[in-house]
Amino acid sequence: MFTGIISDLGEVIDVEEKAEGLHRLSIACGYDPDTLDIGASIACSGICLTVVGSGRTGNRPSFVVDAAAETLRMTTAGAWRRSTWLNLERSLRLGDELGGHLVSGHVDGVAELIARDDFVDMAGLSLRAPVELAKFIAPKGSVALDGVSLTVNKVEGNIFSVLIIPHTLKVTTLGALGIGARLNLEIDLMARYAARLLAAAPRAASD
Repeated sequence: MFTGIISDLGEVIDVEEKAEGLHRLSIACGYDPDTLDIGASIACSGICLTVVGSGRTGNRPSFVVDAAAETLRMTTAGAWRRSTWLNLERSLRLGDELGGHLVSGHVDGVAELIARDDFVDMAGLSLRAPVELAKFIAPKGSVALDGVSLTVNKVEGNIFSVLIIPHTLKVTTLGALGIGARLNLEIDLMARYAARLLAAAPRAASD
């Protein structure tokens, strides 16, 4: 589990196609490689990936993860290349502060940035969500975009908007986004389970 509070920016430094539908990614980061255990989970722009190697590339700390076919299909990972920058978050540990909202790192789909309004030190983003996910997005609810925990301001059909504060613009990749950018979208876990319970209720009542 994660919180959607980004703790580092990573840079893709190598992409290797190990087999059909499998990419091995080397990512430079600011984490101490001695603390990155094999099998640990790191959210890379919102995608929960498993560390399969760590060390240094030149003088830069780095780690290695594998992205399988389903991940490449459902997320933006298939488009990552050398010099792609990623939002990073290490998995939540007992006792850590839950500053954002509970994020699983299981991306539901990809949202497209369709409008951006820049204000003094802030930015308003309007995004188009996949139609099938729109029902899970509500004003004042939470979403994770490229791993960043954000509060939804407004929803119209499958278009929703968020406001990015100065700190988030500075420490994440969101500050550099342009129109047409594609972002990994994870809906709120609470919305997902509420929808599942409502869908199952009529069936349970008729049994």
